[in-house]
Amino acid sequence: MQTLQSLWRDLPGLVSDRVELLSLELRRAGQALVQVLLLLVVAALLGVTAWLLLWAGIVAVLLAAGLHLAWALLIVLAVNLLVMAWAVVRVRSLLPRLKLPATRRHLMPSPSTRPTSPEAPAHDSPDFTSAGQPAAR
Repeated sequence: MQTLQSLWRDLPGLVSDRVELLSLELRRAGQALVQVLLLLVVAALLGVTAWLLLWAGIVAVLLAAGLHLAWALLIVLAVNLLVMAWAVVRVRSLLPRLKLPATRRHLMPSPSTRPTSPEAPAHDSPDFTSAGQPAAR
């Protein structure tokens, strides 16, 4: 009984210490997050600058090789548009994963998503084929 009374008396101090620790760590994490975001902005600006300088150099090389300025710029534009289109297609293919489909199916089972036979594949996510094997990428 004395142990329970002692624990009851110490409980507010234990909770208070943990709340204070949480508060201090949250403040520290917030400061780190601000620094990370600022450094990401700096890195992005420097990356864009380097990208522009790279393409300016490529245009200069194409001009030195005797290509007309309009054609050199058109080549640079076409390459950038192709890479941008690939990135957009890739992002669109990854978006369904953000909905956590397998976790949602697991947490909220419905009769239509449950396997009806023992032969049903164990993995029915987009990363697996109908045979349960990893999908080729």
